[in-house]
Amino acid sequence: MPSLQKQNRIKGISPDPPFRCPGYEKTRSNAHPRLNMNALPIIDIAPLYADDASAWPAVAEQIDRACRDWGFFYIVGHPIGVERIDALLSAAKTFFALPAEEKLRIDITQTTHHRGYGAIATEQLDPSKPSDLKETFDMGFHMPADHPEVLAGKPLRGPNRHPDMPGWAELMEQHYADMQDLAKTLLRAMAMALDIEHDFFEARFHEPISVLRMIHYPPRHTATSAEQQGAGAHTDYGCITLLYQDDAGGLQVRARDGEWIDAPPIAGSFVVNIGDMMARWSNNRYTSTPHRVISPLGVDRYSMPFFAEPHPDTLIDCLPNCSSADDPAKYTPVTSAEYLLSRFADTYAYRREEAQG
Repeated sequence: MPSLQKQNRIKGISPDPPFRCPGYEKTRSNAHPRLNMNALPIIDIAPLYADDASAWPAVAEQIDRACRDWGFFYIVGHPIGVERIDALLSAAKTFFALPAEEKLRIDITQTTHHRGYGAIATEQLDPSKPSDLKETFDMGFHMPADHPEVLAGKPLRGPNRHPDMPGWAELMEQHYADMQDLAKTLLRAMAMALDIEHDFFEARFHEPISVLRMIHYPPRHTATSAEQQGAGAHTDYGCITLLYQDDAGGLQVRARDGEWIDAPPIAGSFVVNIGDMMARWSNNRYTSTPHRVISPLGVDRYSMPFFAEPHPDTLIDCLPNCSSADDPAKYTPVTSAEYLLSRFADTYAYRREEAQG
């Protein structure tokens, strides 16, 4: 397969401080969020794939500003082709339409390494709301069952668990690799903006615990059912998230003034947001912003987030350029796996049961 860079681009915690980022407080209710399509920046990252590196600083500066001000932005000019997105969307619709007993053959609650199918209400992102009205498929960096790290019981390590659908595994594994490459490109730009070694993040994403997820949100049928959210208000756990969303809409981001704004679909784009690990690394220079999904009325919604998360042993500690005598490090160092497992225990009942023995 040719390099992504050569492909045509798309047209058009408990209170314990080490395990929570400040800002994840109870969000304000707002039944009528204001629509502002221009609120979130739209950044063309095509220059990051050019041979001439002189254009990198300008793009890195735009990303830096968006990460500081919003923690959310759109990217266009990336190398993921529209044909790939169409194939993934078609596969997702086919999978989620399968009978429940077929999907539950890869039940995520029956694995120790968090791979497979999550049924509706498996996840509860906002503890003040009902469980999320969505079903999911999760995969990660594949390690065979006889890999030394798997045999040693290392957290979040193991083989992917794909449905028995022709072409599914190959499509998903290729997309996982390509999304990891795209995430690394963005992380290099962030490293430049943070004035650290340009390969700082890339070196820590060897054999990562990044997650590629497919999500199906069944439709709401009444306007008064907004209390039952597709995804409750939350911050993401990892470094950065890259989200494809279909044209149904429903993603909302909490602005600094506490109001919820829509982040509508934009053709050919991914929505990128900062997660808790990057907020911790940057000492809150970059913002891990609460967001949620209100499932649209009368239509199904499909999305495909990629959660970029480093090697499980990576220490998430304040970067040297992100603290000072006046602004000391806010967080106790923690490994990537420790942080993720703590958040999973908050979100998934089956992970809480495992953690409790």
